[in-house]
Amino acid sequence: MNAEHFTWLQPLILALVQGGTEFLPISSSAHLILASKLMGWPDQGLVFDVVVHLGTLFAVLVYFRDDLARMIRGCFESLTEQRPTESAKLAWLLLYASMPAATVGFLAEEFIAGTLRSGVVIATATLFFAGVLWLADHNGERKLGLQELDSKRALWIGLGQCLALIPGTSRSGITISMALFCGLDRRAASKFSFLLSIPIIVGSGLLQAYALLNDGALLEVDLLMLFMAMSVALFTALLCIHAFLSLIDRVGFFPFIVYRLILGVSLVLWAI
Repeated sequence: MNAEHFTWLQPLILALVQGGTEFLPISSSAHLILASKLMGWPDQGLVFDVVVHLGTLFAVLVYFRDDLARMIRGCFESLTEQRPTESAKLAWLLLYASMPAATVGFLAEEFIAGTLRSGVVIATATLFFAGVLWLADHNGERKLGLQELDSKRALWIGLGQCLALIPGTSRSGITISMALFCGLDRRAASKFSFLLSIPIIVGSGLLQAYALLNDGALLEVDLLMLFMAMSVALFTALLCIHAFLSLIDRVGFFPFIVYRLILGVSLVLWAI
């Protein structure tokens, strides 16, 4: 395979992996590292990370566009007419639940990037939080809808999201687990987790974009390749969100738990 084909193969596969795993409870970071290790690829760089996360952000914005429009309208109504709606309440709860991870991520970014991105940490987190998801799915009451979510439950979900800063945990996995522990049903837990990704991806993307502007990395990019990677991540993530929400009530989380266990064992063997 010549160098040109190799150059396009890496971003194509990694964009597929990112889009296909970002919203599933199986850890996108573990998959990206495993794919790069298996193929012997160098780090894809911060620019690529920002672009594929932008693709997954667009996916969740497109998929939940009607919900987001209602939340925006509801927020304005609650501010101007002091008439809070269910959509406005959900919007404020999403912002409230985003605060813990945003704060911890900002304060501990260097420690996480420099210390926790090891194969052992990722493998351990992948296995451990597979068990947490299993406990949540089996022990949670799973009877509340999003309209019954309150600030206390939202805070617990937000605190759980802090653990997603550990590579291998899975942001969607831990937030869904905490939502199940708080009594939400599977679909409500999954939907809140997906919506909760929006503030986090936006905040993280802005910080990374600021870093890129400072070091001039944006001057040396292949725009066509990046557009391809973003588009692939976007459409792959859209398909995964739709399939996940369509099937989760019927199949539950057991297939994802088994998959995580297999992935975790594979990472342990790779580290050994």
